Amino acid sequence: MLSRISRYMPLLFAIMVFTMLYQFIENHWPQPQAIASLISSIHAIAWYLASAALFGWLFLLLGWLHFHERLPDFLKARPLMDILDRLTNKQVIEEGLEKQETAIFIDAESLAEALKQRVIGQNAVCEDISAQIRRRLALSQRGKPVGVFLLAGPPGTGKTLLAKVLAKELERPLLHLDMTQFAAGSHSLSQLLGMNKGYVGSDTYGKLTSGLQDNPNAVVLLDEIEKAHPDVLKAFLTAWNDGFITERSDSNQVSTTSAIFILTSNAGTKRLGEISTQYADDPDALREAAVNALREASFAPEVLNRLDRIFVFQPFKGLDIARVAALEIEEMIRGYGLDVADQGIDPNIILLLMRRYQKLGKLGSSRDLIRAIEEQLADSLITAKKAGLPKVELFLDADQRITARAMLPHGSRS
Repeated sequence: MLSRISRYMPLLFAIMVFTMLYQFIENHWPQPQAIASLISSIHAIAWYLASAALFGWLFLLLGWLHFHERLPDFLKARPLMDILDRLTNKQVIEEGLEKQETAIFIDAESLAEALKQRVIGQNAVCEDISAQIRRRLALSQRGKPVGVFLLAGPPGTGKTLLAKVLAKELERPLLHLDMTQFAAGSHSLSQLLGMNKGYVGSDTYGKLTSGLQDNPNAVVLLDEIEKAHPDVLKAFLTAWNDGFITERSDSNQVSTTSAIFILTSNAGTKRLGEISTQYADDPDALREAAVNALREASFAPEVLNRLDRIFVFQPFKGLDIARVAALEIEEMIRGYGLDVADQGIDPNIILLLMRRYQKLGKLGSSRDLIRAIEEQLADSLITAKKAGLPKVELFLDADQRITARAMLPHGSRS
């Protein structure tokens, strides 16, 4: 701007000379009214331009003095301003900050201990996944989900439970999708990602896109991922690769960069059970063998290529079977709105369930343990609930049947 003012300085001074000449003529040779008005207007414009020229020259002079470090001290003081306004573009930074992923720091050891309290017999998995999540959450810019983890191994060994406990401990919402319900191609895509424009139902989002829109930091549990339709799997590849997934009803891109994806699979169960024992002390060899086993079991290779980590769950053994049995019994009883009294489970019940579980071999599941006793307990639990007695104890009768009886408030049996 200063260079432009300097360029027109000769013209501005010419106007000033003309104005002064006009004043001389006006004072000595009166002119007709019309001409006098015109000249008066020119006079006002000329003074405006002359004033602009004067200030322009003043700025040029101050600029020259500044760059040649000849400014007086009283002119060197800078007005107070945000340092970002002075050194960069503050507005751009503020806008970028809203979109930037922030680093989160967690205590991996505390998280692992909390997981191990609920997920029995999978200590190595709990420690490994806790360390992985700590590292990934500490990254401030990812462009991809926090993690895409596959939990593989025999059914009923705690894969789904781990995802649920992880969401609770991280204080994140859980988005649980049973992938057996998404095996029908285009219909499955509509359920997950919404209906295309113009079709019935296109005014609502899909289960996945709406879930992530409302809770971008969710733990997304994809149970039995191997049973999903190939088109559904392709949709997830975008979510894992590019950091977003597109809602089909309005083409809105929903971010996945703050989410944690947990996949579970029962594919290759027999082989995974074998290698989990064979490589129990070598995690790297275990993961490599697990990938090969899943490939042999026809697990989608495009999914395997995008996994951040594979965790192999081992079958229960020893006291882990007893711990799982006790926890499952407690959980089932709580489902009836009741609690187990302290040491209220007859140890002979646990031993009985352990024997039944061991007979099932490597394909045994903790769910099988509960199915074995739920029908026997249901009626007596309902009776205790109706009586308004909140605590029960379990015992094994002479016929090897498991029975529940309510505990009175003072500790005696009903």
